[in-house]
Amino acid sequence: MPPGYEQSWHFEIQAANPKRASTFYKNVFGWKIDQWGKQRYWMVMTARKGSKEAGINGGLLVRKGAGPKKGQAVNAFVCTVQVSDIDATIKKVKAAGGTVAVQKFAFPGMEWQAYYKDTEGNIFGIHQTDKKAK
Repeated sequence: MPPGYEQSWHFEIQAANPKRASTFYKNVFGWKIDQWGKQRYWMVMTARKGSKEAGINGGLLVRKGAGPKKGQAVNAFVCTVQVSDIDATIKKVKAAGGTVAVQKFAFPGMEWQAYYKDTEGNIFGIHQTDKKAK
């Protein structure tokens, strides 16, 4: 890790095309993603500068094996990102080339949840807290 980079949580996204995946996540969530030196590794900073929310930072790297097959059930860890407006985020996901894995649904009285695939076939969740969800 770069000097001064300390945290208790870290995620990694594998991608056949890291530049395409970086563009996707920058466009959808506004994450800062930069290649780490000459490594084939990109640092992902999810916390917005000046935000009171800490975020969880991670990395993006070249996938070493086959990608997820179309229609394949979830067989790995799924990260879910909390958003303030799930409908606006769904529009961004689709505009950036993401596809539906599970349509938006309600956990009544708690939240809205949806699952999408990024440009690399990885499934991720989006979540909006809403006590009026039904």
